[in-house]
Amino acid sequence: MNKAFTKEEDGSSPQRLPDLPISSHPNHVTPRGLRLLQERKAALDAEVTRLRENRDYLPDPYPLSVAERDLRYVEARLASAILVEPPQTPPEHVSFGATVEVEDEDGRKAKYTIVGEDEAAPDQGLITHISPLARALLEAKVGDIVEWPKPTGIVELEVLSISFDAA
Repeated sequence: MNKAFTKEEDGSSPQRLPDLPISSHPNHVTPRGLRLLQERKAALDAEVTRLRENRDYLPDPYPLSVAERDLRYVEARLASAILVEPPQTPPEHVSFGATVEVEDEDGRKAKYTIVGEDEAAPDQGLITHISPLARALLEAKVGDIVEWPKPTGIVELEVLSISFDAA
């Protein structure tokens, strides 16, 4: 077909971006994680509305496409969320949502909270339940030594305490 007869994209309507990949793991969330997803959805709803209302004045439709894609992702994550409430009794072992204080072989202490994938922030001690560290800690009890497989080798951690934040 002659190029003269094909419609070229004029940039006036946003392109639908491919959806962000969704994890195949169960979407467990803490109460905090669920609140964060709900807040993110509300912010994205507002952003999409604002961008659609100002579509005629946008020099580039790309920000709207990104906001719509991100909103689809958050809506999918909310739809598949499995809320895991903290236990009502003192914990006997590490489970989802627990904050665990550990000490390594060199005496360095650290705290990690096991959370859902969307809530994870390793630099803040929030680790996803599917991470090697979380898998090493799950089901451990105070006083247990767990082996954390790292690329540089196995690190032994002693579980010092287990706690849960109130919902």
